[in-house]
Amino acid sequence: MTERKIRIMVAKPGLDGHDRGARVLARCFRDAGFEVIYTGCHQTPEQIAVSAIQEDVDLVGLSCLSGAHRYLFPRVVELLKEKEAEDICVIGGGIIPEQDFEMLYHSGIKAIFTPGAHLDDIVDWVRQNVEPK
Repeated sequence: MTERKIRIMVAKPGLDGHDRGARVLARCFRDAGFEVIYTGCHQTPEQIAVSAIQEDVDLVGLSCLSGAHRYLFPRVVELLKEKEAEDICVIGGGIIPEQDFEMLYHSGIKAIFTPGAHLDDIVDWVRQNVEPK
C-alpha cells in the first residue's frame, strides 16, 4: 500500500485579490509531490475551515497581503478548533510585519513565511513538520 501524500490547501482569506504568490506556492507544493487544493481569492475564514475539513487536508497555507492577517489567520485556527479539526496545521505567508509574528504564533499559526522566503525552505519545513493522516 502506498503512503498517503501530504494534502495542502492554499487559501487567500479576505479581500486581498493578489494571488500570484499563492499560485506560485501551490505549484511549488505540487512539484514537490504534495497534493494541492487552491481555493482562489476572497475566501472567508469559515469557507476555508469548512473546505479544509471536507478536503481532509493536513496543512492550510494562508496568504494575505492586505494587512488583515491579525484577524483572518487566527480566525481560521479558531474555527478549525471549534470543528474539532485542530490536527490541521495552519501556516501563513505574505506581507506580515515581524512584530506580528509572536501574536500569530500564540494564536496557533505554526510558521510564517514572508516575501523572499526560499521555496525550498518552505517545502523542507512542511516535510519536517507535517505528517499525512
